[in-house]
Amino acid sequence: MSLTLPSAYLAPVSHYSALYHAGEGEMEVCDTYQKQTVRNRCWIDSPNGALALTIPVEKPVGHILMQDVRISDHGNWRHQHWNALVSSYRQTPFFEYYEDDFAPFYIKKWTFLADFNEELMRIVCKLIDLDIPVRRTTSYQGSQTISNDFKPHPYYQVFASRHHFLPDLSIVDLLFNMGPESILYL
Repeated sequence: MSLTLPSAYLAPVSHYSALYHAGEGEMEVCDTYQKQTVRNRCWIDSPNGALALTIPVEKPVGHILMQDVRISDHGNWRHQHWNALVSSYRQTPFFEYYEDDFAPFYIKKWTFLADFNEELMRIVCKLIDLDIPVRRTTSYQGSQTISNDFKPHPYYQVFASRHHFLPDLSIVDLLFNMGPESILYL
């Protein structure tokens, strides 16, 4: 059974759980780009609770396909996102183990958001040992909605003592906290 998911920036745990259970997937890139969604925004844990990291994109003129959305060089977002990840996760058990895999994404300049998201997804799948084929759509397929009923098994989070367990954050939260055991929580 194949699952079609939207292109997502460091997608939430629920996306990877759905992908794991489907066995194969497609990344929808032929849909119309929607602002303020997982396409260019992820949520991480921070000392003050959930923190949104948003990739700035060039302002689309009219309706634009996800595969054509360009990343904006506005501001210093790469530096800000990397610093947020470091300050939020450097004390987790596995951040140091994986940081060299993620750091290059915040140095290299990417042109298209879908390319950036796809490469991040590939590295995450490799790191959590999720050996599932994922390909891009070549025509509009429509993304499947991840059930709102998704209830992840709670796992260790560094800041849980401050604000309890925060479910369905970015997959990096699970990876940095649980490392090789991440796949067991999908």
